[in-house]
Amino acid sequence: MNSRRDLRTNRAALFDGIEEGGIRASSSYSHEIDEQDNERAMEGLQDRVNLLKRLSGDIHEEVETHNGILDRMGNDMDSSRGVLSGTMDRFKMVFETKSSRRMFTLVASFVVIFLIVYYLTR
Repeated sequence: MNSRRDLRTNRAALFDGIEEGGIRASSSYSHEIDEQDNERAMEGLQDRVNLLKRLSGDIHEEVETHNGILDRMGNDMDSSRGVLSGTMDRFKMVFETKSSRRMFTLVASFVVIFLIVYYLTR
């Protein structure tokens, strides 16, 4: 029986101050504590908001930097594509004529011989 009484007093202590529809303020002291807790919570939230604001600004700057780098790289790729297409057109002209074909064979032979000599002397 004594344990039931302890259970009831613990329960009453646990739910003391709770009424239907909400919690009632027991004293002005708890109100002051609540205000202080609210102020601390607001300061903490303000610090977090400022941190997130700086972080989002840093992310924005990083994204802008990367966009500029990607734009430059895209322009470089376009110019490289133009150079490569011009080189391919020249190779096509070289392979279309017989005399040019002989010249290409001669140049390719020299390049291969040069590479062989280079690797042998190395």
